[in-house]
Amino acid sequence: MVQLVHSAIVFCPFSMGAEAVHRRLGGGAAHSNIVCRFWMRGKCNRNPCRFMHRESLPPNVYRRTSKESNVLLEGQSMRRSSYGLGNSMAGSEAKTVQKSSNHDDKHLPRKRPNPSNSLASATEVAVCGVALPSGSDKLYSGSSDGTVHVWDCHTGQSTRVINLGDEIGSLISEGPWIFVGLPNVVKAWNIETAADYNLNGPDGSILAWKGSTENPNPFEHATSLKGHTGAVICLTIGRDWLYSGSMDSTIRAWELDTLQCIHTLNGHVDAVMSLICWDEYLLSCSLDRTIKVWASTKEGNIEVIYTHEKEHGAIALFGMHDVEDKPVLFCSCNDNSIYLYDLPSFNERGRIFSKGEVKTIETGPGGLFFTGDGTGLLNVWKLAESHGRVLQVA
Repeated sequence: MVQLVHSAIVFCPFSMGAEAVHRRLGGGAAHSNIVCRFWMRGKCNRNPCRFMHRESLPPNVYRRTSKESNVLLEGQSMRRSSYGLGNSMAGSEAKTVQKSSNHDDKHLPRKRPNPSNSLASATEVAVCGVALPSGSDKLYSGSSDGTVHVWDCHTGQSTRVINLGDEIGSLISEGPWIFVGLPNVVKAWNIETAADYNLNGPDGSILAWKGSTENPNPFEHATSLKGHTGAVICLTIGRDWLYSGSMDSTIRAWELDTLQCIHTLNGHVDAVMSLICWDEYLLSCSLDRTIKVWASTKEGNIEVIYTHEKEHGAIALFGMHDVEDKPVLFCSCNDNSIYLYDLPSFNERGRIFSKGEVKTIETGPGGLFFTGDGTGLLNVWKLAESHGRVLQVA
């Protein structure tokens, strides 16, 4: 996991133990020749399902028409905000689709990705990271087979495949730099100069690096942050704090000025999979099937102020604002679904079904966002003007 902190880089060396938490749900073939009636209604989210999913997709499943553009970028701004919900702000443009009804479960809008409208790698491997560098028309995605695909945003075609030779745990970008997390090392390369560097460090700690102009390597190791007793899975920045989530079920809050651990947050009972900051709040999700909202108290502590219970383990959080500038929380779960919630009410406004667990969600320009799942599909989506609707772009 890699996280940018102002001019510094903080990363935790990728652990095979951390990746194993994504594999608790095994696949399998159907045990019946009967077609699943929930699948025909577009509502089956079991993996594996003992009934067959062989018929045509139900009519409420989105399919892009031939009139819809496959162009992802057309001269729109690509700069991301460094802070805020999901580190992103949605653009002001959005297409209008069917009107949403209400928040009742039986009326919730559901979208299922169409593989023919997706950016897919050659093999069925998990997409572990997606990045759109500022000012670039190329999208980068990293997969668990050790490859990085470079996609042309205008055509949706893969223009280059880079084989790094080891399992990729994360991929992010900052300016012209791409950072890829591998076991015990972070690969950094500059897409403008083609310069590349290895940031090495021991496993079991969080490593902080800073920019250097005195050495040939532009990154200098600053310090190591130790305290977690399990693999560190996620990092995020909020105001003056660095937050880390771990397989040891705890969250640690580190002061950015000193990089000292000030708080250890105990609230989850299983691996903490994802963290994001929204305003003055910290949001966390875990395989214990909860999303928790944390806030600072008058005494200076950080405590849980709300817990949202789920039926499945939560593996990734992402946030953006809709066209009305209202915050929307995305939560990917290990039932192969992404749930959309209005904040701060946590009213469910929609759901996206995937072919596999969605392990990465990343923002794009103009209200676009990208999802990568465990089958190797990289989908491009856009929030529409109608409340609760999501449009698949590619």
